[in-house]
Amino acid sequence: MKTGRVTRRAFVKTALGGAAGALTAGIGPGTQAAMPVAASVKSAANETELWRLSLADASEMVRNKKVSPVELTRACLARIEQLNAKFNAFITVTAELALADAKRAEEDVSHKKWRGPMHGIPVALKDLVDTAGVRTTAGSGVFKDRVPTEDAEVVRRLKTAGAVLLGKLNMHEFAYGGSTVISYFGPVKNPWNVDYCVGGSSAGSAAAVAAGLCYGAIGSDTGGSIRQPAGYAGIVGLKPTYGRVSTRGAVPLSWTLDHLGPMTRTVRDTALMLDAIAGYDAEETTSVDVAVERYAANIAGATNSLRLGIPSAYFFDGLHGEVQAAMETALEVLKKLTASQRELGPMAGDAAYALLLDPQSVVQRAEAFAYHREMVTKTPELYHPETLKRIQGGADITAPAYIAARERLAQIRRHAGRIFDGVDILVTPTSPVPPYRIGDLLAEMSTLRPKEIQMLHNTRPFDGFGLPTISVPIGFTKDGLPIGMQITGPPWGEATVLRLAHAYEQATEWQKKRPEDGLR
Repeated sequence: MKTGRVTRRAFVKTALGGAAGALTAGIGPGTQAAMPVAASVKSAANETELWRLSLADASEMVRNKKVSPVELTRACLARIEQLNAKFNAFITVTAELALADAKRAEEDVSHKKWRGPMHGIPVALKDLVDTAGVRTTAGSGVFKDRVPTEDAEVVRRLKTAGAVLLGKLNMHEFAYGGSTVISYFGPVKNPWNVDYCVGGSSAGSAAAVAAGLCYGAIGSDTGGSIRQPAGYAGIVGLKPTYGRVSTRGAVPLSWTLDHLGPMTRTVRDTALMLDAIAGYDAEETTSVDVAVERYAANIAGATNSLRLGIPSAYFFDGLHGEVQAAMETALEVLKKLTASQRELGPMAGDAAYALLLDPQSVVQRAEAFAYHREMVTKTPELYHPETLKRIQGGADITAPAYIAARERLAQIRRHAGRIFDGVDILVTPTSPVPPYRIGDLLAEMSTLRPKEIQMLHNTRPFDGFGLPTISVPIGFTKDGLPIGMQITGPPWGEATVLRLAHAYEQATEWQKKRPEDGLR
């Protein structure tokens, strides 16, 4: 896609054509070229099934020297070469760097220097997470040649844990949307059916994990951008408590609402990634110094004492019929795993959430404009017109209006724990509707934002509250598209959220179903 303003017809034509050249496109100066993967991958006949492993299983095999990090990395790179043009999940593939890191990890393990469960495991990053020497585009032509000089804190922690970084993942431009049909590199396509979107804005992360291109990925979540695409891809996605994972070094949408978190195939895998990236960052003003638990180690704990709250007044209104049916079945499963279920009181009503979403919207629009103000003034033509419109929507928010919204949001967050008076966990659908067809989303730009808001309806409140929330798969529509369920806990309640999500996962078969079975 060229930079500059484009007509809607031209954009639709380009977007629907995908971006098969995204593996190698637009490398900035000082960045390792995203080389054709075939040039760096030897024949992997004995590695063709390695991508099917869960992160936890791959980790155990590395630790026991039954498989090497190099073999895992080659398997992922071969998979990327085979399928990335189909799904458009990766923007940049750092094959040489990944193989070099995998070789070092292999040598460390062979010399009994195993660093932990992430050591030698190939993962990937949403392309708003800074990587030193590797371009970070935020899915935009504005940053198509941007090459950071420092790693984001989450990248530093993954490297310290020994993870192998495969590259950077496609996303909705500047994370300002819930469909990822707007990206300088073309839309991300759903691995379960390429005619459909996989949500957003962390769509590349969701698609890459679902299709077996990596064992885990980092996403960001400001209004649902980890959980909603995880739900639409049939994978697991966790938005931690606000302040649990440092966002330093990530291109912001809204500093007050942004979260970073893991996206994986299983709940245990998510816990392993969270173990590696969670914790206080003294250099990040939004980071909070609260003790980090051992999430993976405690994931199999009992759940039979948990009291579930069902906020039906807001989250269950207007559900698509197939989503509602899947939730009813999931709640029956949870009934056997927990102590009780009950509907929540007034805090779950429409009015309460409207009071939250209004200041949340003001804060997001004001902070997005503040970050982009200089760029939208100097080079507006480098933005997609829809993104430009959304950013400029924050230009008229006054300082008093922003301050009042921030104060109101802070008050709401401070009292968020009251939602859990009498319950331990909230359970809701991840999204009230299945994903839309990409063609339908692109057909008329004036209807795109309302459709995205509809898809993000159930995820947005928990960014405002800042509560830890996970999405797990609970079924499929008649068209074969995944359906997700959210499990939400009180502040710093990640361990409980993960424990119940894991128990549900073990009691069902959904996590075993993969789109790749039909792709070979």
